[in-house]
Amino acid sequence: MTVMPPLARRTGRRLVLASLPMLFALPAWANIGSGLIKGAVRRFQRTEPPKPLPDVAFIAADGKPLALADYKGKVVLVNFWATWCAPCVSEMPSLDQLQQKMGKDAFIVLPLSVDGPTRAKVVPFYQDKKLTDLGIYFDKGRKAMQTLGVSVLPTSILIDPSGRELGRIEGEADWSAPEAAALMKAAGG
Repeated sequence: MTVMPPLARRTGRRLVLASLPMLFALPAWANIGSGLIKGAVRRFQRTEPPKPLPDVAFIAADGKPLALADYKGKVVLVNFWATWCAPCVSEMPSLDQLQQKMGKDAFIVLPLSVDGPTRAKVVPFYQDKKLTDLGIYFDKGRKAMQTLGVSVLPTSILIDPSGRELGRIEGEADWSAPEAAALMKAAGG
């Protein structure tokens, strides 16, 4: 039997305690296997391992400053889009349907418009497309887009309740499909 010196025992204990949050955070990532990445979400690229995201800032339609940290504890699907982007326009109704289907208690779609912080284009667009379950948010100066390494519109980033990126889809997806809802549920652990 090997006896560890007191300092090694304490360090080992700290290491075990420090790793406990990771053990609880792993299930969401482990739930997202190849069996879920099919059909409408087949282009979903898992982030291996999941990575903590910086607390990027954005603004709501009413001008209120917000950040990703405001949604900690929820599964978040951040979607970068613009009214002038045809694939973005095409997928927005399915994002609205996904939000309606999933509810807002444990899940939120954050559609970050890169049109600029102006209601002049986005509010009429929401009204025209009858988007009733999505909030209106702006990525002022495209800072969140740059910070998160987004170069293609639309891009959707799936974030677990701990604030880690589980993966992303570059390009359009049909978020109203059953496999999209299954992916969101798996992200919650």
